[in-house]
Amino acid sequence: MEYFNLHTHQFTNQPNVLELVNQYPKDFDASIPYYSIGIHPWYIDENRIDEDLNSIEEKLQTQNCLAIGECGLDKRIEVSLDLQISVFEKQLALAEKFNKPVVIHCVAAFQEVIEIKKRLKISVPMIIHGFSKNIQVASQLITAGFYISFGKYLLKNPDLKTVFQSIPNDRFFLETDTMEETIQQVYQIASEYKDLDNKELEKIISSNYRRVFVSQEVI
Repeated sequence: MEYFNLHTHQFTNQPNVLELVNQYPKDFDASIPYYSIGIHPWYIDENRIDEDLNSIEEKLQTQNCLAIGECGLDKRIEVSLDLQISVFEKQLALAEKFNKPVVIHCVAAFQEVIEIKKRLKISVPMIIHGFSKNIQVASQLITAGFYISFGKYLLKNPDLKTVFQSIPNDRFFLETDTMEETIQQVYQIASEYKDLDNKELEKIISSNYRRVFVSQEVI
């Protein structure tokens, strides 16, 4: 593996890229080699919660499922925050049960996510995906034990340069999410911002991958 894509909705099947493809219980694609699966707060359906959780639990017991998610909290949608928290906490319980990392969608709810991690004493790695906020929020997350993943905003927002530079090398990942730009392009800008050559960055990401996904080594 030369590249690890922490979170993508598009399987590109590149031989030198390990892609953690986001999957949903309702629309599961068995042809995807490695994936995460979870209930996104946007798509919480009260009539399907138990069914979706059962499906997630089943998939978490397979070697191809490397993480749970994306799941989390989003204050800018109509789904009630109480319901979102309930569904999120149930998925965190599954992550703990099966020792799987968690890929987190978080919008305007970082303090709540940090509080939940502390209150539930979550021990598995928790990764905030698609980070786009300031150094203060990033520092709070790092102090609380989170990993942070960067993608499209790193390419599109120059203000994130100093934020990304502030992240310890053992606490970040890179991703493409839904954007058309490639993971190679994200690696390129990340290496420039961190003043690393590509090989050094590849080693850092590979090391972080092994630390977080140790129980399901595939490289």
